Amino acid sequence: QGQLVESGGGLVQPGGSLKLSCAVSGGTLDGYNIAWFRQAPGKEREGVSCLSTTDAMLYNENIVKGRFTIARDNAKNTVDLQMDYLKPEDTAVYYCARRLGICAISAPMFDSWGQGTQVTVSS
Repeated sequence: QGQLVESGGGLVQPGGSLKLSCAVSGGTLDGYNIAWFRQAPGKEREGVSCLSTTDAMLYNENIVKGRFTIARDNAKNTVDLQMDYLKPEDTAVYYCARRLGICAISAPMFDSWGQGTQVTVSS
């Protein structure tokens, strides 16, 4: 089934953009719902967005507020999270996760995770 691998994190100034990618090493994302989560120091892991097997999108609007877009890149076999208008409070380790069944943004519903990529928003 392969291991999920995140990439694209880094340091960006407030108002800037980053694109995170979730790939699978030695497997495929096909047939799985893919979600993005984040965890800031001292805080619980929170769901950001999920892309279903039919490319339906689910967002945590308390976080996203129209700033993030989740999409599948079939050419690269990734699910990407485009993040625009980043704020310092978006600073966190971002994880992707996969599950069968329905799309969700509740961490306990996922049992397959990547190692995470750090996003730091600071001037």
